[in-house]
Amino acid sequence: MKLPRDITAAELIQRLKHHGYQITRQTGSHIRLTTIKEGEHHISVPKHKPLKVGTLSSIVTEVASHLKTNRETLSKELFGDRS
Repeated sequence: MKLPRDITAAELIQRLKHHGYQITRQTGSHIRLTTIKEGEHHISVPKHKPLKVGTLSSIVTEVASHLKTNRETLSKELFGDRS
C-alpha cells in the first residue's frame, strides 16, 4: 500500500490514538507519543505539515513492529484504502 503524501503530524497522532498512543510531551517541534499496549513504547513525531514520506514510513514500521502486526495491515488500518 502506498503511504499518503499529504498527512500532517496532527492527523497521524489522531489516528495513532486509536491504537492506544497518547501524547506524553512535546519538545520543540517533536511530539512524543507513548502506549502501554503490548508493553511500553515511545515514538517521536515531528510536527510537520505534511510529514515526509520517509519519516511516515519509519513511524509506521516502528509502530507495526511494536504492535506485532505487519506494516501493510497497520497502514490499511491507519489510512484506509487510498489507492
